[in-house]
Amino acid sequence: MERVPITREGYESLKRELETLKSVERPKNIKAIEEARAHGDLSENAEFDAAKDRQAFIEGRISELGFKLGNAEIIDTESVSRDRAVFGCKVLLENIDTGEEVRYQLVGPDESDIEKGKISVGSPLGKAIIGKSPGEEVVLNAPGGKRCYEIVDIL
Repeated sequence: MERVPITREGYESLKRELETLKSVERPKNIKAIEEARAHGDLSENAEFDAAKDRQAFIEGRISELGFKLGNAEIIDTESVSRDRAVFGCKVLLENIDTGEEVRYQLVGPDESDIEKGKISVGSPLGKAIIGKSPGEEVVLNAPGGKRCYEIVDIL
């Protein structure tokens, strides 16, 4: 099985989510199923159906997180190179057309969150950035058209 790169922070976040599901969400949902079952007729019991659906979701997510954690390869982002863009580094980009600057951290697919400035190394922009150095151009063919960036700095 192929290992999936992840930062220490991302790995710990997945571990916390898994622990919460196992120690808080699962027991809480089991109790909800028991309470709904106590209401009698299960054929028309919406609470019971909802709790069973939630249980299926929780068990599926526990399984998914276990798989992801088992295949994760933690990359030490403190010792990454700063002379070219690599997994874990933060890059400062300038849109060549608008002059607007954006900052992204290159992370694994399970950590990407554009709102937090984290993009996957497997995304089109992530793939375009990897291996580039400050001063180099990055061209992205986006749905809205071609976008050109310059790598200003690697942080």
